[in-house]
Amino acid sequence: MKKALSTRLSILQKSFELIYTQGYQATSIDTIIATTNVTKGAFFYHFKNKDEMGLAVINEIMYPLMQEDFVKPLLNSKDAVSDIYKMMQYLLLENSFLLRKYGCPAGNLTQEMPQINQQFGEALFKLSAEVKEAMQIALKKGKDSGAIKPEVNEEQVTLFVLSGYWGIRNLGKLFDNNDCYVAYLEELKCYLKNLEKN
Repeated sequence: MKKALSTRLSILQKSFELIYTQGYQATSIDTIIATTNVTKGAFFYHFKNKDEMGLAVINEIMYPLMQEDFVKPLLNSKDAVSDIYKMMQYLLLENSFLLRKYGCPAGNLTQEMPQINQQFGEALFKLSAEVKEAMQIALKKGKDSGAIKPEVNEEQVTLFVLSGYWGIRNLGKLFDNNDCYVAYLEELKCYLKNLEKN
């Protein structure tokens, strides 16, 4: 049983890497099998088909990562403005897995899959909705503590910040350096500072 779980996790982790670097539709079951050194029988023991495996990647690999990198830090935030900025800086400039040329894993799948497979859309919506809610909670706590202006609309701010993050990740694919990330972060810093109560 332990070996079976380890094999399943190995398939999911390698699949996540391949989907991130190549795209979902360009990643074949044969490529996954070849790079994980499992048999076709082992793959189909764990997953009925590629889409079942893809949904497991979202729910069992991406969801926990989003919880760790986005949701938990925001829910534990005591300074929303500073913590949102630091999180974006980490994700854009310091995270060793998220490479500029490949963009954002969730953003890539959101562009590629919901129109083709409704279940992918639902799973990706769950990821995004939890991040959105956590950021809104952090901003609301900042308002309640008096650190953020009372007129700030948490939902509008959250949508603006997250759409900026996904957008700059896409632009980053076209550039050979981090200049666009640095420029985005500088403007984000100014925007977030403007939310603070004087």
